[in-house]
Amino acid sequence: MPVNLTPNAIASINGGDMNSKPLVQVMDIKLIGSTQERYRFLISDSVSTQHAMLATQLNDRVKTGQVKKGSVVQLIEYICSTVQNRKIIVVLNMETIILDCEIIGNPKMFTESASTTQRAIPNGNSEHLVQINNFSAPNPSTFNAPNPSTYNAPNPGTFSTPNSTTRTPNTGTFRVANSGTFRAPYPGNNVQSFRPTVQPSYQPPPNYRNHGPILKNEAPARIIPIAALNPYQGRWAIKARVTAKGDLRRYNNARGDGKVFSFDLLDSDGGEIRVTCFNAIVDRFYDVIEVGKVYLISKGSLKPAQKNFNHLKNEWEIFLEATSTVDLCPEEDGSIPTQQFSFRPISEIENAENNSIVDVIGIVISVNPSVPILRKNGMETQRRILNLKDRSGRSIELTLWGDFCSKEGQKLQETVDVGFFPVLAVKAGKVNDFSGKSIGTISSTQLFINPEFPEARDLREWFDRGGKDTASMSISREMLAAGSKNEIRKTVAQIKDEGLGRSEKPDWITVRAVITFIKSDTFCYTACPLMIGDRQCNKKVTQSGNRWQCNRCNQEFEECDYRYLLQAQIQDETGLTWVTAFQESGEEIMGCPAKELYVLKYELQDDIKFGEIIRSRVFNQYLFRLKIKEEMYGDEQRVKITVIKADQLNYSSESRYLLDLISKLKR
Repeated sequence: MPVNLTPNAIASINGGDMNSKPLVQVMDIKLIGSTQERYRFLISDSVSTQHAMLATQLNDRVKTGQVKKGSVVQLIEYICSTVQNRKIIVVLNMETIILDCEIIGNPKMFTESASTTQRAIPNGNSEHLVQINNFSAPNPSTFNAPNPSTYNAPNPGTFSTPNSTTRTPNTGTFRVANSGTFRAPYPGNNVQSFRPTVQPSYQPPPNYRNHGPILKNEAPARIIPIAALNPYQGRWAIKARVTAKGDLRRYNNARGDGKVFSFDLLDSDGGEIRVTCFNAIVDRFYDVIEVGKVYLISKGSLKPAQKNFNHLKNEWEIFLEATSTVDLCPEEDGSIPTQQFSFRPISEIENAENNSIVDVIGIVISVNPSVPILRKNGMETQRRILNLKDRSGRSIELTLWGDFCSKEGQKLQETVDVGFFPVLAVKAGKVNDFSGKSIGTISSTQLFINPEFPEARDLREWFDRGGKDTASMSISREMLAAGSKNEIRKTVAQIKDEGLGRSEKPDWITVRAVITFIKSDTFCYTACPLMIGDRQCNKKVTQSGNRWQCNRCNQEFEECDYRYLLQAQIQDETGLTWVTAFQESGEEIMGCPAKELYVLKYELQDDIKFGEIIRSRVFNQYLFRLKIKEEMYGDEQRVKITVIKADQLNYSSESRYLLDLISKLKR
């Protein structure tokens, strides 16, 4: 079927038109970029071609074959930006009109000179139509006009011939010299009307006219969705709500001292992006930004998001500059949500990657007191540990740091102490896989106690209707219950026979066994007590005089920690194997702190009492929670078995477990 592309669409877009929604043809598609996928189109209006970048949110249109070479598409949203002294069209939204189509016309690459030529009258010897605003007339000489002649056009505009043209001050008049004869239409003529060959150039709002060329970009930028932001846009504005605001942080590097803070934005389409400010920009905007308020933001630069620190689902991050504007919207915009969550069941967090950022919601079932912790910089902070459970049959440890301990943490403890178990929603918690999986707060974390949204109401209803008494297994070290219905029981022989630990992820099992041997010469090590972020350093330290030195932290201190590094042999009815127990599980096995044994052996040199303690721990039955993972030692792959928790066998609970197992076998 015949297809008519929008005449002079390329020239119109380059002239500033962003509203005509033209029909164009895709002449070529090319995948560019090494770090991220971007598609570059070559589009045509049948006369001119120009390169266009496809917004990343439209990449699936190409991947799924919704647009291909030859497709006729309608540009719905688009802008024209100057990149490296050349103009490029950025397509934000489009629709495919015809999927497969032969190439239309013989288009050439668009240039500014071509744009000027398209506005001129065709040669008088041709039979083409001359278009004047909404009128057209045959070009052959059909009547003789006085020379020179003046014609007052009904619509504003300037007309020119290939010979010479003189513009008059009156924009509604054109003067033709040495020419041509043409037929001018009048209302009585039966002449078909066409839309202009060239769209009028974009004009800013009246308040910004006639300010001179240097002020031509003072018109307000168009508000676009966050999802449509990309570095190819020259001018943009977004309207969004602040969902999180980070702390003001100071840093020191090779370029000197500095300060930085960030905040997260959410718009009405669900798009999220992080905004970062440095140094003087911090002074302008830190006190202006408030969580929950809606702002109009423009004139920032977009750079690739640093995924080590930015958990939002956006490949870009905004950096505010001296010319940036941040204006508070005084009227509340109900179309923009106050917060956006992507809750994951606790059972899924067990397989989450270390240091990944997650949202989780659960019932607070226990809260521990807040304790002081010494950080790497010598400053003291607070740590508080609580436990969450949900309907997935799992529970998890949540570690609160700093102000979270005294604010939300204290409120949670007071609530649990009176017998009420609140719902807690955690936005942007950091996953830790040390000794099982746990979650910790970071600067951008937000805690919501008993929030009013559907997930919280459903969880509360489940808990009150019996979820409180439902058994759950913790994926963290602290809450691993002996004889839990959800544990995976294995024998020692099965560890080797089933090749446990040799897959990509570690295997977690429970084994009932006795300790047959404990290495007593290397049962602990001297460790660094300083905090790095939300974790203690724990690296081995060396003694220098009367002080201890940590090579990792590059600091010295008077006292160090003594942490277990216990190597033991465990055995059941099927075989024996070596295991390693670190600090917490080492204390559970030995029944005393590592420092106490260290003093007894190396300072008091009481080998008799030391030997008695070691022998008292041998041939006792335990339920061992084990983590099994293959690791590289030198050039050799070895399976490492780590004791995550060691509970002395409770014979009553174990008997119930065995009876339940027997009853299942009878069925």
